Amino acid sequence: MKVGIIGGGGIVGSSAGFALQLGGIVHEIVIVDANADLADGQALDMLHGTPAIADQVIRAGGYDSLADADVVCITAGLRRKPDESRLALINRNVVLFRSILAALKSGGLRPDATVLVVSNPVDILTFLAEQELGLPRGRVIGLGTLLDTLRFRSLLAHNLKAPATQVQAIILGEHGDTMVPVWSSAAIAGLALEKWPGYTPKLAADVFERTKTSGAEMIKKKTGAGFAVGVSIAEVIHAVALDRKCVLPVSTVLHGGQGSYGIRDVALSVPTIVGRGGAEKTLEIELWPKEVQGLKRSAAALQETLGKVLAGATS
Repeated sequence: MKVGIIGGGGIVGSSAGFALQLGGIVHEIVIVDANADLADGQALDMLHGTPAIADQVIRAGGYDSLADADVVCITAGLRRKPDESRLALINRNVVLFRSILAALKSGGLRPDATVLVVSNPVDILTFLAEQELGLPRGRVIGLGTLLDTLRFRSLLAHNLKAPATQVQAIILGEHGDTMVPVWSSAAIAGLALEKWPGYTPKLAADVFERTKTSGAEMIKKKTGAGFAVGVSIAEVIHAVALDRKCVLPVSTVLHGGQGSYGIRDVALSVPTIVGRGGAEKTLEIELWPKEVQGLKRSAAALQETLGKVLAGATS
């Protein structure tokens, strides 16, 4: 499998490239960045490590080198300021993102390629990418709340002294302020979360609050997330490469049909089967009524912003 990473010179893109290299599943990685020297340096640095990992082709390139890529991951974008919401990025990032989409189209893109959007605000940009790239349904995926979900699980495990790999918990909705923690199905090693030793409602509330503000915490402490988002990106791309059919909370454009909780004309995260066909199917798992209401609040907040973006594009 060949993967292109747009914005691969930055922290997020390079972390994704390194996570993919360590996975040993992707056979070719192309780093694309506005800073050509940085792209070349990152690719060369990874290339030097291939003898200890796998026989891989790792190189820098331009948009024309992505014409035969199986997956294109877009990580380029302006970073959030410490006290800035992800949605506030919309006015600063949409013009840049649309220029990337235009370059990607002009450089050529396979009709069966999968495009993974990571740039923020990811749900808004995922909607724009599906609208403007013209790929078949399911071929545009946003990273969505997968990173939030991993943060959520890791913090629950840390605070409850439980194995992180045995924590089952998920966050849905917007990758941002209206994200929805799904407490109704949260468990550790098959045991309902509230039955786990040390669990309290306050602990749960504190863990979710730290999860929700983790992006800002990373910006304050180290300029932004890198390692965990790289792992999240690799998880999606490996699911595509290996046709895993695993269920991930990724962002796709919902159309109001089965598996959408009645939500349409907006991109946000619901449980989604990811495989070689991209986002192959969304699942409507049973949720508490207040969790469904939370999803619909997420959709309303995103639709309000999306309406302004689309209105600005036509004015």
